[in-house]
Amino acid sequence: MSTKHQRPGDVPFTHRTPRVVAARRLTRRSARVEAGRFLAEGAQAVREALSYGRVHELFVTDEAAERHPELVAEAARVSRINARAAELLSETVTPQGIVAVCDTVTVDLDAALGRSPRLVAVLVDIADPGNAGTVLRVADAAGADAVVFAGRCVDVHNGKCIRASTGSLFHLPVAAEPDVDRALEACGRAGLTTVAAHGYAEADLTTAAVLDRPTAWLFGNEAHGLSDEVLARSDSAVRVPLYGKAESLNLATAAAVCLYASAVRHRS
Repeated sequence: MSTKHQRPGDVPFTHRTPRVVAARRLTRRSARVEAGRFLAEGAQAVREALSYGRVHELFVTDEAAERHPELVAEAARVSRINARAAELLSETVTPQGIVAVCDTVTVDLDAALGRSPRLVAVLVDIADPGNAGTVLRVADAAGADAVVFAGRCVDVHNGKCIRASTGSLFHLPVAAEPDVDRALEACGRAGLTTVAAHGYAEADLTTAAVLDRPTAWLFGNEAHGLSDEVLARSDSAVRVPLYGKAESLNLATAAAVCLYASAVRHRS
């Protein structure tokens, strides 16, 4: 085998091949933390990972290689795998047959906030990886400067989170900070006003003047929202008005409304 590709005629790797076994461990959070790597599955995630130079190895079935020759050509190291190996590397019901081993993307908190950010999403104790990935995608679309995973959040490198982000994981700085107070302090140092998305806030999203400022939106746990302590620490709290009969909005939808409200204010 060369350093780039298997030689023509080589037998595809199986689920027992050591490199496949090592890659499969990355489906566990503890292994991802230890290795500093994660798996990106599917053509879209692989395409974005390759664009940002984070891919160490691309595992691909013959069928997937035929569907995506441009991705195979771009990867520095390609390893053919059989269907069983693809199944065990996948976290989906229907494996796509293309999985990349990538460097983790999280950066230091202060580095993520950078210089003079205007819009940041802070996820506090978010548990659902699909919600987290969707907020990443929304933040990217709204032109946010960074996303911070604060407290006891789901791992940003979780497979479902990556798929839900549809590549946005690679587009903007992402930080993971287990200490919520430290995350809020860093937002303050960066010149951001922390605004809690809170269904019982007095201020209304449509009229809140605070959104004209550089803003770090705080979004809480799907079941419990933001704690009283975090609400007390935030500079302001704002609610999304509900004009119909719905009891509430889910996390990802509320985040989309809030982030776009700020984005529109900043650009008007």
